[in-house]
Amino acid sequence: MSAAATRGLPVRTRVRVQGTVQGVGYRPFVFRIAGEEGLAGYVLNDEHGVLVEVEGAASAVRRFVERLRDDAPPLAAVDRVTCEPMAPAGEPGFRILASERAGAPDALVTPDTATCADCLAELLDPNDRRHRYPFINCTNCGPRFTIVRGVPYDRPLTTMAGFRMCAECRREYEDPRDRRFHAQPNACPRCGPTVAALDAGGSPVSTGAVDTIGWVASRLAQGAIAAVKGIGGFHLVCDAADESAVSALRSRKHREARPFALMVGDMEAARGLVSYGAGDERLLCGIRRPIVLALRVPDAPVAPSVAPAAPELGVMLPYTPLHHLLTRDFAAILRARHPGHPAALVMTSGNVSDEPIAFRDADALDRLRAIADLFLLHDREIETRTDDSVIRTVPIAGPHSDGEVQATRPLLLRRSRGYVPGHLELPVAAARPLLACGAQQKNTFCVAKGSRAWVSHHIGDLDHYATLAAFREGIAHFERLFAVSPQVVAHDQHPDYLATSYALDRPDVEHVAVQHHHAHLAACLAEHGVGAETRAVAAIFDGTGYGSDGTVWGGELLVGGLTGFVRAGWLRPLRMPGAAAAIRQPWRMAAAWLAEAYGEPRALPAALVGRVDPGRWAAMTQVAASASVSPLTSSMGRLFDAVAAMCGLGAEVSYEGQAAVELEAAAWTAPRHVGEYWFDRQGPVLDPRPAVRQASIELERGVSPDLIAARFHAGLARVTVALSTELAQSHNVEIAVLSGGVFQNRLLLETVGRGLHRAGLRVMIPERLPPNDGGISFGQAAVAAAISA
Repeated sequence: MSAAATRGLPVRTRVRVQGTVQGVGYRPFVFRIAGEEGLAGYVLNDEHGVLVEVEGAASAVRRFVERLRDDAPPLAAVDRVTCEPMAPAGEPGFRILASERAGAPDALVTPDTATCADCLAELLDPNDRRHRYPFINCTNCGPRFTIVRGVPYDRPLTTMAGFRMCAECRREYEDPRDRRFHAQPNACPRCGPTVAALDAGGSPVSTGAVDTIGWVASRLAQGAIAAVKGIGGFHLVCDAADESAVSALRSRKHREARPFALMVGDMEAARGLVSYGAGDERLLCGIRRPIVLALRVPDAPVAPSVAPAAPELGVMLPYTPLHHLLTRDFAAILRARHPGHPAALVMTSGNVSDEPIAFRDADALDRLRAIADLFLLHDREIETRTDDSVIRTVPIAGPHSDGEVQATRPLLLRRSRGYVPGHLELPVAAARPLLACGAQQKNTFCVAKGSRAWVSHHIGDLDHYATLAAFREGIAHFERLFAVSPQVVAHDQHPDYLATSYALDRPDVEHVAVQHHHAHLAACLAEHGVGAETRAVAAIFDGTGYGSDGTVWGGELLVGGLTGFVRAGWLRPLRMPGAAAAIRQPWRMAAAWLAEAYGEPRALPAALVGRVDPGRWAAMTQVAASASVSPLTSSMGRLFDAVAAMCGLGAEVSYEGQAAVELEAAAWTAPRHVGEYWFDRQGPVLDPRPAVRQASIELERGVSPDLIAARFHAGLARVTVALSTELAQSHNVEIAVLSGGVFQNRLLLETVGRGLHRAGLRVMIPERLPPNDGGISFGQAAVAAAISA
């Protein structure tokens, strides 16, 4: 304690607060607790977070510093608080000063958050000046990441810079006691953004006496398809119960089979569609508002085309004022016209097929006019496009990333709006700033410096030029936003990935190549805080990844950690007929695996008669014999494709993994405990030929596809648990990792996870990142940081 404090004299302390502390009401919070403690000084935002100087009685200063972390606002996340003694200045009162900009920014930008209860109450209050204003927000909610152009997070560096606040909004914005103090998107109907309705040709529409959102809701109830501009891009929207509208949307969007997401107004409506557990409901109602996947209730009242052949539905609740108004108006119209009619809206990404979602008005009017009957626009620009995040929960007992044991765990399938740009901690700090470029499919990138890593929003598949452009633009934006000038660039070993080409084109940097499946393992270990000295056994099952031996991997059992791995087991390799063509035509994999299982070509299965030409089927044997067009693969995803095609599920598909999704859906409809198929073991090689033969024989006997699917899942789960447990014992490791795109399969993940848990292993699955290639970039960053330490 200082001499001044001992004598009861005032003391002064400079306090640096770092973490997610800008744009979340932290400065007014500091102002309030300084007043409560009777302290003088100031607070301001700068490039590193929040800076405070506080002066007063030593005991009050001590309490004040403790409260900075303990009583922080709900959206804040305080990483560290550091203090430095200062000479007392004797200044009166406590002030909030303007932000300072000097040096490289280090402050954390916050994700977009769902409309808070206070703003929602005002939105629905006819006596409030913001009644039905679709851009209502405060420091506790609203857009952040999607509107920010730079740091510090102040209005001039957002897309709200062009909207001049009226006197009332300005008063709220400048009053530290108001919850809208320095809420950068603060606005009202007099001074803020506005909405407009346009027809498919882009001409303004007169809505008469009905307000714009109410008019759009009425058109949706009549069967129209609308392109609606949200917080991170456009959605294509229609009545989820109207088969004519949903099938028209599917046809126009060229989305043949992938399920559509739904939006409903409240939890009561959500429970009418899907079976939720407590964990699901917390996710649905939380501030991030992702799409939550859960098993649909029997006879869920949605059109068949919403999610054909899928056992689950993806549902989200409104997360912006505009969505609250649209869902409420739509529900009110349906109640009046059709009592008991379900009020659910299809809310799918505003794009064609696999293109990036539209987020600029002109681009949306150009690309979506052939899909939408009308447009609902607004004049607040979106700086960064973000898709909706997608998540499900899985009942696997074990440690959560925060160390607590729980019965169910979250499994992110797409990490974007609501989660990005929240940072993750690297277990081994990066000695030099780095960039990790991710994979070709489901791409994300990652920038990192020190112990912090920022994984990007979902970019998508880089095969499309527009997606590749978004990838390049996104990297440049993140490098500016987080002041990262990479000296190390990590990338996949695949020489033909466009992300790899981009990485290798970066000059004056050290390049680090990271094997694809090692990146999956490292990403899971790193998000759980596992350091470089710890090893794990990992089942990494996915579609394709470039192997260290030059073949296509995908059914791997690895033992290793951040700095390296050994391939300790793998699925028996076979040739993939026609290479990438087999991904969209799973019947090719069925022909290859049947020939492999029996040692000779097999006749076209009955389920594929009339769907596959017998001549093409027979030709696959010759195609598979050609090493130049049919690479060796150990892909688990392609094995799922083969079994699905044998069952007549997904002979030809519109997206990778569709056949596997349909096989899982069939398995869910089978009774439990119906037996399992046998997978052989030949040293480190997992041999599925006995299972393929059993499935073939039972199909010839007329056994239903749901039983075939269930027995295949059960047999694969058993052998995965057995081999993983043996490897854990022989390599003396206690952690088992399950990752890769195949482990998006809830049935397989649950069954394997339970088996490993019962075997005494600590089971780790990706929870804050996707198990698919959306997590690859973080794994690359973790490996690059660890081997460079």
